[in-house]
Amino acid sequence: MPRAAARRARIGEDGLVIVSQAKLKPWQQGWRLAAAALIGGFAWLAVASQLPPGADDPRTEWLIFGDPIVGLGCLVASLWRRKYPLSIATGVVIVSAVSTSAGGAALLVLGSLATRRRPVETTFIGLACVATGAITEGLYPRGNDPDPWWLSVSFIVLITGIVVAVGAAIGARREELQSLRQRAESAEREQVARAAEARIVERHRIAREMHDVLAHRVSLVAMQAGVLGHRTDLPAEQVSLLARGIADGAHQALEELREVLGVLRASPGGLEPPQPSLANLPALVADARALGVNVVYRPESVGTPPDLLARTVYRIVQEGLTNAGKHAPGAEVCVTVEGGEGEGLRVTVCDSGAARGDTPPPSAGFGLLGLSERVELAGGELDHHADPDGGFVLTAWLPWPARGEGSE
Repeated sequence: MPRAAARRARIGEDGLVIVSQAKLKPWQQGWRLAAAALIGGFAWLAVASQLPPGADDPRTEWLIFGDPIVGLGCLVASLWRRKYPLSIATGVVIVSAVSTSAGGAALLVLGSLATRRRPVETTFIGLACVATGAITEGLYPRGNDPDPWWLSVSFIVLITGIVVAVGAAIGARREELQSLRQRAESAEREQVARAAEARIVERHRIAREMHDVLAHRVSLVAMQAGVLGHRTDLPAEQVSLLARGIADGAHQALEELREVLGVLRASPGGLEPPQPSLANLPALVADARALGVNVVYRPESVGTPPDLLARTVYRIVQEGLTNAGKHAPGAEVCVTVEGGEGEGLRVTVCDSGAARGDTPPPSAGFGLLGLSERVELAGGELDHHADPDGGFVLTAWLPWPARGEGSE
């Protein structure tokens, strides 16, 4: 919260809002004390001007010497009115009963207490101000034709009511400003949190996209390079074919990486490259076969699913072929896509287990995790487990509601 905040609030045991006010600046404290001293000085002059001429009364000596000293002490005590509001207000108001010049300090502490919007305490001190003002009114001797007592009391009540009303209005305004400030700070914190969350989500999306785009190519290239490194008895034609496949795979991986980086560097209104769909599955399977993976693709007529659903199916098959190429070299891999609108799509990628003992390339372990997130976002279910015959099965079910379903 900014240091310039006018007040800070907390909830007390009685359920009332307890406000601790910030320390006033010297000039703010100064003009308040000056105003209180000016009011007390006018009150002292008003009483002194009504003294009967030539009166020999101890009260006259008190007015001249003791009254100003008490008023000055009340002004000094009012400096702690924010730290001890009720105690200082009570003490100053009681003492003001014997000092007309302390009336300004009494009104100052009453107004300060009223800004805290404590109705019970403010009412108590306000009534005390009226009572002590009435006592002070009759404390000193007056000349001829004094004002009626009811007029003097009415004037004291009026002044006290004005001070309480102004103090309450100032307190309400401060609380409103503090509430607006807190709302603005809360909105700013929420905006920062949303921005941070959006950045995290975007990082995860980029990481998942990078994995999906590059892992398949790089894994197959690594698998072919492993074959070249371990098999020294291959004929020249097959070595040349594998080398050409490595070069083509690396080139395609670089092209796909360039596309992803182009999307990241593009402006927010830029166009993204075409996303894969079911129509790209035959090309994906053909690439895997060209790189040495024995794949059997069994497509069925499933229609034209939505873009998100088709892209998710493509990524499932891509991840399944990548895992089969890395962890089951030489295995037979079967890819099946079946289902339709209204019943959902079921994607299965299963392999017969590793046929060779090649060392698999290093794995980050995020492929199935990212795939699980994709399927979950699409509202589907993902299952992967080892087959009793030594193979591995990757199955996913994705919902595909019929048109108009759930519209009512």
